[in-house]
Amino acid sequence: MSETVIRVGAAPPVLRGSADFLDGERAVVQRAQFRIRETPDGPVLEIRPPEAPPLYWPLGALRALPDQAGDDMLVLAPAEGGAARLLLRDAEARAVISARCPDLTRRPPPRLQGRLIAWALAAVGSVALIVFLLVPALADRLADLLPPEGERALGDVTYRQIRSAFSEDGLEPLPVCTGAAGLAALEAMQARIAGPVELPHPLRLEVLDHPMNNAFALPGGRIVLFRGLIEQVASPEEVAAVLAHEIGHVAGRDPTRGALRAAGSVGVVGLILGDFAGGALVQLLIGRLIEAGYSQAAEAAADDFAHRTLAAAGVRPSVLADIFVRLRVEGGDAPGIAAHFMDHPALLERIAAARRADWLLRSPLRPVLEPAEWAALRRICR
Repeated sequence: MSETVIRVGAAPPVLRGSADFLDGERAVVQRAQFRIRETPDGPVLEIRPPEAPPLYWPLGALRALPDQAGDDMLVLAPAEGGAARLLLRDAEARAVISARCPDLTRRPPPRLQGRLIAWALAAVGSVALIVFLLVPALADRLADLLPPEGERALGDVTYRQIRSAFSEDGLEPLPVCTGAAGLAALEAMQARIAGPVELPHPLRLEVLDHPMNNAFALPGGRIVLFRGLIEQVASPEEVAAVLAHEIGHVAGRDPTRGALRAAGSVGVVGLILGDFAGGALVQLLIGRLIEAGYSQAAEAAADDFAHRTLAAAGVRPSVLADIFVRLRVEGGDAPGIAAHFMDHPALLERIAAARRADWLLRSPLRPVLEPAEWAALRRICR
């Protein structure tokens, strides 16, 4: 039976007929009777499926769904949701429904909006908990369980990558400085600063022939100094202060913990975000924020280690403050939100802490190197 439209006088059109119906529970098309019925609460579309209770859809709450097969059918659904559908193919029936349902094509108001927001906030909170708490805790635990040879292998791989990255021609790795007298002076400085300190790995000092004023520690006890650092500092005590700070990182196994934290956190973020446009940038920024939060605490701990180690060796801890003052003059502190993405605490805080640490001195000051040793160290790359 096809749809039939019956108009009665000047009253609103009365629609009655049959159409295909989907109850939303079974993948079966049924033939259902329908009609427009006037009720005290307003007109409704009454639908009577075979062998099922009737349905009453208020006309003001009917919604038309897109018809993927074409525009020759009107697919009706109730605004309150559900999977039931009435399929009207008769042109006149569609015209009556369109005339009596002014909100037919309007999108229904969002349902469960508060609950969806709560779920979204809960999801974000769960990700934050994993990234900022669970992954760092697991990384710290894994760092404690990582065998020494595995940690040294990680450091060796990173060291080779750094030498390749700083290569001038892209073929030969960055040269290692091997001046015999300079190496002897560096070993004497290491013995003076780190001799009484118990470390998880034997120290391996390297000087790379590059003008950068920098130094860093790698997993497995390797510490790298750049030629530019040795050439630009004012005294061997400043080199010793930098060395003591990097030894602090080795003592805390910070390079290994940092590498595991960054890899785990960025991996989780990448798994959640997927490969969408801009996803790599989001991963980079989140990873930078995660690493900065950990690194700031690690840098502060390494400073404290350097203060105590320098004082025990008869070197003023405030030598570190002299280095930080120059750094602040050259580069300054990052303002505002940029500070959260920096690896190091604010330089003013580090300067004040290093100057306060001079009270730790309990023995007379002694030169770290003799003048001839200092001269040899400065020529280590020649």
